[in-house]
Amino acid sequence: LDRLCRYSLRVYTRLASTEGPLSSLAAAASSQYAPARPAPFFENRWLALISKMTTTEYVLPDQWSEDLKDEKGEPMSKSEFKKRQKAKRVAAEKAEKEAAKAAAAAAAPPKAPKEDGPALEDDSSEITDPTAYFENRVRYINAKKGKGVNPYPHKFNVTMSLPDYVAKYGSLEAGQQETETTVAVAGRVSSKRASGAKLLFYDMKADGVKIQIMADARNSDLSLEAFTAVHNECKRGDIVGVEGFPGKSKKGELSIFPRKFVVLSPCLHMPPSLHFGLKDQETRYRQRYLDLMVNNEVRSIFFTRSRIIQFVRRFLDTRGFLEVETPMMNMIPGGAAARPFITHHNDLDMQLYMRIAPELFLKMLVIGGLERVYEIGRQFRNEGIDLTHNPEFTTCEFYQAYADYKDLMDMTETMISQMVLEIKGSYKIQYHPEGPEKPAIEIDFTPPWRRISMVSGLEECLGTKLPTDLESEETRQLLADLCVKHNVNCPAPQTAARLLDKLVGEFLEEQCVNPTFICDHPQLMSPLAKWHRELPGMTERFELFINKREVCNAYTELNDPIKQRDLFQDQAKAKSAGDDEAMFIDENFCTALEYGLPPTGGWGMGIDRMTMLLTDTCNIKEVLLFPAMKPEETGPKKDADK
Repeated sequence: LDRLCRYSLRVYTRLASTEGPLSSLAAAASSQYAPARPAPFFENRWLALISKMTTTEYVLPDQWSEDLKDEKGEPMSKSEFKKRQKAKRVAAEKAEKEAAKAAAAAAAPPKAPKEDGPALEDDSSEITDPTAYFENRVRYINAKKGKGVNPYPHKFNVTMSLPDYVAKYGSLEAGQQETETTVAVAGRVSSKRASGAKLLFYDMKADGVKIQIMADARNSDLSLEAFTAVHNECKRGDIVGVEGFPGKSKKGELSIFPRKFVVLSPCLHMPPSLHFGLKDQETRYRQRYLDLMVNNEVRSIFFTRSRIIQFVRRFLDTRGFLEVETPMMNMIPGGAAARPFITHHNDLDMQLYMRIAPELFLKMLVIGGLERVYEIGRQFRNEGIDLTHNPEFTTCEFYQAYADYKDLMDMTETMISQMVLEIKGSYKIQYHPEGPEKPAIEIDFTPPWRRISMVSGLEECLGTKLPTDLESEETRQLLADLCVKHNVNCPAPQTAARLLDKLVGEFLEEQCVNPTFICDHPQLMSPLAKWHRELPGMTERFELFINKREVCNAYTELNDPIKQRDLFQDQAKAKSAGDDEAMFIDENFCTALEYGLPPTGGWGMGIDRMTMLLTDTCNIKEVLLFPAMKPEETGPKKDADK
């Protein structure tokens, strides 16, 4: 009643005006909570209950008859009568059992009185309002500081990680305890359960594994009151240090039995429930720490990502490649066709661009005599965000002197097929391209992989022979007409390169579920690639597609400085025509080429998309720890100009 009257003042006012044992309590409660707002919902429920108690109870007869009526005066069918009769019988049997149980309890000897002291608190005693929870925890922190106690200890000597603890003591028998062994572990409390006045069970997680803390007052050096006070301070989400002996409970749960228990870092906010998990995508991406705290499958995604990077690094290191680092801010954004991010250097008072690719710097290193170099790092492209694109992403690029694009195709097959076999245990994987609820497809990485020549493959799909001169206005118009004919959308500017790219995406990339090389790109699509030895107007370039998405891009590098300068001039014309993704002219790189670049093969792979494939995720945000997100709306939407 005391709790209810916070919400329903009017009910207490009515009860106080009646005669009976509740009137005095209700009157006191009404005056105590007079400022409280009445809640008609609770009032109506109370009035309904009072009405039910004062109404004559309907009595079901022993036999059915045709003129039998229910409590509302409506005719009762025979089936309804049987249903009610059965319910009445079940209720009577239940009441009889409860009466027998009560009689047995009354006849039993009285239980020993409990020891004095406050009760142990567990998860069930948590405050459910997040704001009140936070305020309560802040008061606790301030109270500790006020007593001269540091609630955030500087050090706790951990002698064993939780994975090592599980590996070493997981084979103990149920009920077995190694009381002579002392171990110190630490982790985050994920749940807390009280069992009587002297026993508490915690679940503690760290490094993706969980053990139980079995805190028993009878094994503690503290008094019962001190034991209760220490453990009542610990809440779900707190990071704790435990020193004690290993063992298993009688039910076989791997546990640590603490002699020392310390809260190392209190969690001020109410953590997500392990039972319900954290499902909201916005929260998961914005507060990835909560996602990692609760969802073990998310941890496994980023462990797989790390294994992919480790494999690539090991693969290249064993083949004599040198890992290097190149600038991320440049005066000219070169190395790829993309829109750059722009920043400003205050001291130099100049505009700089975040790099879109490290290609030109890596080729300059090959010119300088570092014949095998690679870089794993971040690139930045000021473009759209979708399921497979993020403005900030990770790539691996390598350059090898005296190799061509055919060597790189063989190398790519070897690297990626071995990577899949090592990480997944098979060349064949199951992948859900439209999410886990939709059907899966099988992707087979068994080499050798299919190879499609771009222009001839496109001609076969379109049923149209393309002109030899792909850079003419007539060809551009033909490509535009083909896009219209086949309902392929190509936004302006409709250059021949962009039109070709859209047609290839519609007709060739759609065939590439299993790993497939699309080769021999036209020169106008590949300004940094070397011309083809056998196909005029084409280049020695390939792109690897898996599940219809580009994963790798490579080519025999163009090392003719005069030809390279001409192609840069063509890119400059495209940029002046409105193509934001066309390249700038990089005079520094052209000068470096004039010193001589040996025949070289260059290769790049997107780490994020490779991770998506091997973790069965269809959203790039799932494989980025902190993906790009729009800012949260924290107040009224402001004027866009402001």
